[in-house]
Amino acid sequence: MTLIALITLLVIGGILSWMSARLGSNWPRWISLLTLIFSLYLLWMLKQSLHPHYAVLSPQDEPQWWLQISLPWIERFGIQFQLGLDGLSFLLLVLTLALGIFSVLCSWSEIQHRVGFFHFNLMCTLAGIVGVFTALDLFLFFVFWEVMLVPMVMLIGIWGHEKRSYAAIKFFIFTQASSLLMLISIVTLVLWHFQATGELTFNYFSLLSTPLGSGAGFWLMLGFFIAFAVKIPVILVHSWLPDAHTQAPTAGSVILAAVLLKTGAYGLIRFTLPLFPQASIDFAPVAMLLAVIGILYGAKLAFAQQDLKRFIAYTSISHMGFVLLGIYGLNNIAMQGAVLQMVAHGISTAALFMIVGMIQERLHSRDLAVMGGLSSSIPRLAAFGLFFAVASLGLPGMANFVAEFLVLLGNFSAQPVFTIIAALGLVAAAIYSLAMLQRAFWGAQHQLSLKLGLMDLNRREAGSLLVLAGALLYFGIQPQSLLNASKSSVDKVITQVFSSQSQLADVKELSNNAMIRGTRND
Repeated sequence: MTLIALITLLVIGGILSWMSARLGSNWPRWISLLTLIFSLYLLWMLKQSLHPHYAVLSPQDEPQWWLQISLPWIERFGIQFQLGLDGLSFLLLVLTLALGIFSVLCSWSEIQHRVGFFHFNLMCTLAGIVGVFTALDLFLFFVFWEVMLVPMVMLIGIWGHEKRSYAAIKFFIFTQASSLLMLISIVTLVLWHFQATGELTFNYFSLLSTPLGSGAGFWLMLGFFIAFAVKIPVILVHSWLPDAHTQAPTAGSVILAAVLLKTGAYGLIRFTLPLFPQASIDFAPVAMLLAVIGILYGAKLAFAQQDLKRFIAYTSISHMGFVLLGIYGLNNIAMQGAVLQMVAHGISTAALFMIVGMIQERLHSRDLAVMGGLSSSIPRLAAFGLFFAVASLGLPGMANFVAEFLVLLGNFSAQPVFTIIAALGLVAAAIYSLAMLQRAFWGAQHQLSLKLGLMDLNRREAGSLLVLAGALLYFGIQPQSLLNASKSSVDKVITQVFSSQSQLADVKELSNNAMIRGTRND
């Protein structure tokens, strides 16, 4: 019941934040912050109670599912309120709640109007994301998938920047249209399962065994893939992301880049690959091609950006390409690299968007053309900018480096050409990151920064960035803690994918043997 309590706590915290706004603008901030801290503590205590002998460093034989909860809901249609927790979802829940805390902190002085309603939408978005990472009933999963959409649109549309309405509408259209494709695939899969077995259910584990033909499996898989690809985002369905990131408030950009994009990658690992294993194997070369194009395309467009937020948005497209490449590498090393990249990218990109928000608060601009020489007036902020930029480009010793190395290592034996081309993205990342640092923090100091007399980091800002920097360093030096936590989940997905292929091969072999025997009898 703790998972239900976790979601409920976030929603109640959001409602209390909204209602407390009449008492003063600081009340919603403190209520949201304390709710998220307590939620993170509750999650950690849940993990310790389920596995008292396991720290984060889990033994190799740890079972995949730590906890499952199933309550009756809409029994007429086989729908249950079913939640589950394993290593993969645990890592992403920790990432969600932790970065939720930093989202509240970075919006502390930025959000000055309708503060209570802002924190209500922020908390509801996080509650929806927690539901997405734990739902094991496909109808419930879709409900949470939609729940996290509406408050995020509100965050962009109400508290965003100049073109916030355009960005919010575009984000809504892309995500809603792709979500409807996934809903059609879910309903079709459930009906197909009902026709084959006589059981009407949305249960994840029951639907894993649904017998699908190659043609039906491919089209159903494509409905899921498109919905998740929009969230990652994959090239061709990515154009909502630069606008949404650029126009969102800092907290919205942090949640979008650091957590919301990860729901798409999680969906591919949890649902698309296990539910449609053969179709996923057949589609893997296409997905890997899209990943490689996205890596290079995002890097190329990052060079051309004058808006610092837009620059980071395009680098996210490039870095998330490594996640897609690792997932469809369809081996343990590459997929664990993808999971590690999800965490590392979430931390580093959240920090970069926070730094942009801090610069915008001081300079009232995101234009790189007016940022030259900022290191002279705000040296501590410039130092953190340097740290997170080189972490994002994959400097050895940082978590991003280990993640991208594992993705490339896992893919090299199976797809050497794709791997070599993708590695060029690392070179491009070094070039565009260093070019951005030169334009923003070094060189001749712009007259605007001299005129405004910029203040350096305060204790709240410096403390937030210091914690995120420490996390990247720790996981770069000790990545085994994350790899062990996700190992059983990744191993199970790979087993499910290739066991179905071996079963299909066995069926074909039996069929061939029968044909041979029939020919001999004739």
